[in-house]
Amino acid sequence: MLEIADKIIILGKQLLHYLFLEIYNIMAKRVILFLLTNLAITFVLGIVLNIIFNATGIQGQSVGGILILSLVFGFSGSLISLFLSKSMALRSVGAEVIKEPRNQAEQWLFNTVQRQSQQANIPMPDIAIYHSADVNAFATGATKNNSLVAVSTGLLNSMTEDEAEAVVAHEIAHIANGDMVTMTLLQGVLNTFVIFLARIISTMAASSRDSNGNSSTNTLVFWVVDIALQMVFGVLATMIAMWFSRHREFRADAGSAQLVGKEKMIAALQRLQRIHEPQELHGSLAAFMINGARSKELFMSHPPLEKRIEALRGL
Repeated sequence: MLEIADKIIILGKQLLHYLFLEIYNIMAKRVILFLLTNLAITFVLGIVLNIIFNATGIQGQSVGGILILSLVFGFSGSLISLFLSKSMALRSVGAEVIKEPRNQAEQWLFNTVQRQSQQANIPMPDIAIYHSADVNAFATGATKNNSLVAVSTGLLNSMTEDEAEAVVAHEIAHIANGDMVTMTLLQGVLNTFVIFLARIISTMAASSRDSNGNSSTNTLVFWVVDIALQMVFGVLATMIAMWFSRHREFRADAGSAQLVGKEKMIAALQRLQRIHEPQELHGSLAAFMINGARSKELFMSHPPLEKRIEALRGL
């Protein structure tokens, strides 16, 4: 018996050691892939900047050069996120795209999206369901021709068909309004201003002249001021982006009301009021979810539910 117990302990240790190595290898690969991806993007953007500077004759340290640098780096992240948004969204929530409906719920969702996309005069988006108790849905995609509507099982299980229909219509309205592209362009502009203003001010703060009139730059001062200003301006930019996002939510609610009637959309929002607050999905998807997490209103991607209901009643 002792020999058997010893063998079991040894096998258990070997199994734990094997699992640890597998987990370590997976994490190491992800970290390395992340670093390599960022290095590759930085390298490509560096080449793009060199080509622009050489072609235009603009100096990198001039105001024009800083503006070009700000535009390239300000828009690149937003555009990359936009074009990868669909695949990233599917992976982040573990959503499964419905190719052929396999049950009544999938058939209902498929028919609803198909009908509403025809009403909104847009190509039919891909449809996905993800397993989560969170009552939510979102739309994403780079263009109207390559969009996605994803719905949680929590929403399908917690709402009536009329309420769920209104939520789907809300996401269809986001696509029809071009909100994904609009928010991407806005974020690119805001990023550009954050980088540009921070660089200009930090350059001025770090520059000095000696008694002979020779100019010099304190590198430490430059980077400290630059990082601090980017953080401050970044907060202000976030407030502007969230204000605009809340405005787009009101428009999407109105779009849903046009597609299915405002009473259904009001009922869906009232249902959300009675359900526990959802977990926040961070990043670009947050602005296109039906139900955003609560926080200080200036930093909310969604208006408070009561304000959305009030706006719908006023239509």
